Amino acid sequence: MIETYAYARAGLLGNPSDGYYGKTISFLVRNFRARVLLYPSARLEIRPGKSDLPVFESLDELYRTTRWRGYYGGIRVIQALIVRFIDYCRESGIELAERNFTLEYETNIPLRLGMGGSSAIITAALRALIQYFGVEIPLPIQAKLVLEAETKELGVPAGPQDRVIQALEGLVYMDFRRDLMESRGYGEYEHLDPALLPKMYVAYRTSLSEGTEVFHSNIKERWLRGDPEVVDAMKTWASYAEQGRQALLERNYEELGRLINLNFDLRARLYQISKGNLEMIQLARSTGASANFSGSGGAITGIYEDENMFQKLVEVMAPHQIAVIKPVIVPQSKGS
Repeated sequence: MIETYAYARAGLLGNPSDGYYGKTISFLVRNFRARVLLYPSARLEIRPGKSDLPVFESLDELYRTTRWRGYYGGIRVIQALIVRFIDYCRESGIELAERNFTLEYETNIPLRLGMGGSSAIITAALRALIQYFGVEIPLPIQAKLVLEAETKELGVPAGPQDRVIQALEGLVYMDFRRDLMESRGYGEYEHLDPALLPKMYVAYRTSLSEGTEVFHSNIKERWLRGDPEVVDAMKTWASYAEQGRQALLERNYEELGRLINLNFDLRARLYQISKGNLEMIQLARSTGASANFSGSGGAITGIYEDENMFQKLVEVMAPHQIAVIKPVIVPQSKGS
């Protein structure tokens, strides 16, 4: 039996320029994970997880579950990955053995909060397939395959950032410049020492999620048209990631906190931010902490100074059904 994991993630700086040939910094959040079990079987079977089962105790439970998990479970993303995996192997001249299997998955990553829940399931499943079939795929290509399972196979609008940090793990600075993305399909990725990070928190809603799709509006269309406001914003977000990398290397945490706040403030000028998401940012900043979206909404991340500030974060967030955690960030380890 093969057992593999992939973890939640938080975008620190550069969001959302990763889908627009920009630059970002992200870190892994090992507090939450997706787990996959894969073992030989007579027929090929993908077993449903909790989010795939259409059985509910009541109308109210159906409503609450759908608002929290969304309309789709993990089966479709795993199936899309397997198709993409087969295509990649055929294109690369890799012959896969005629071996069926059963694949099971489970996840405790809060879904639809921009923490990479779906991509973690796919990443863990890809790791299991690689082990089962004895295939070697470089980590940047693994991230590319995970992204294509969602974009090419399912038509889901997504950027590469989540998949890159979940494949490489730890703390990573990513440059998605156009010439690299168009020539080879992945960017330039630099591991940074997680010990460079100051005290970080992640906060997320434990009540109904509004979902990632709320925030993307018509930005892509405007960017494709060459709208100066959007084009300039993407360049600015990329520059925040560049400056953030330097601030980390210099341990200039005051500057890093300033950039984290600026990253969100620019987003708020360009995107329609919901009341609930704006509230999270305001609550965090009321304690003196910096705050930026971890992804596309529903979760935030930033710097806190000391334990007193962390406790203030917990206290101000709790009445609003917002949990606050200290992310566990470690470098990639063998067998992860």
